[in-house]
Amino acid sequence: MLPTLRLRRIWFRNIKHWPWVLVRTALLVAISYVIIFPLLSKLSTAFMTESDMWDATVRWIPRRFTLENIQLVIELMSYPRALFNTGLLTTVVSVLQVASCTLIGYGLARLSFRGSGLITALVAFVLVVPPQVTIIPQYLNFRFFNLYGLLPEPGINLIGSFWPFVLMSVTGMGIKNGIFILIMRQFFKGMSSSLEEAAYVDGADPLRTFLSIMLPNAIPALVTVFLFAFVWQWNDFLYTSLFMSGKTFLTTMLSRIGTGILTPSIVTLRNNTGMLLLIAPLLLVYVLMQRHFIESVERTGLVE
Repeated sequence: MLPTLRLRRIWFRNIKHWPWVLVRTALLVAISYVIIFPLLSKLSTAFMTESDMWDATVRWIPRRFTLENIQLVIELMSYPRALFNTGLLTTVVSVLQVASCTLIGYGLARLSFRGSGLITALVAFVLVVPPQVTIIPQYLNFRFFNLYGLLPEPGINLIGSFWPFVLMSVTGMGIKNGIFILIMRQFFKGMSSSLEEAAYVDGADPLRTFLSIMLPNAIPALVTVFLFAFVWQWNDFLYTSLFMSGKTFLTTMLSRIGTGILTPSIVTLRNNTGMLLLIAPLLLVYVLMQRHFIESVERTGLVE
């Protein structure tokens, strides 16, 4: 009799949580559907023929499975070359952004100086400024780059090279760098000051303390910032088309494959296939880095 009563109590105790479990499951399914549906749609369309696009009975599974779309888009996008150029630019920019944002975030978090609060507020303010507001001054600056008047007029033309991306990343003005600076600032601000004080007692200067003590403990935040920077730069079209116009990159080549005298169904097939080829390397990176990324996000948010 006692085991039966105990089981009943456990059952009544657990039934209280069922509504929340159902609501949570429904939310997860809905969010997963919103995220996965576009990817599944592009994956299905990439293997369809034009006749399948007009066939009302074809929804997800192509009636005439084909690889012609992928082969054609790879040729139109110059995919191997575009993939190499995009990967090289994205890696360089991401590493430089991690380095600059880490230094800036550490300085705002651990070094006391007049105006640090104002600088932090300005960094947060940069997040709400649309990049379209600054693209004309940025373009003119790099088109006639004179290093604040130190170089003779008309300056150096940096358009068409990696230098605009390098200079923007090194100075903390790259894509979404305001977010990265705040992430690093919050991480360093939440770290215990005892390690830093112990290093100072042992005679280490601020730079040695940063490199030997603080930086190794900031690996979770570094991984998070690097992956975010990698994804945003990989998907960037605005700055890539502005500074590297006419060059072979995935985003710029993707914008060209749907141009010309084409039927709407052909445009849809090419665009969906091109988008699938664009995000495929990112999916591969996520699969390989999933465990490290999740651990980094968890530690970045939990360290106090």
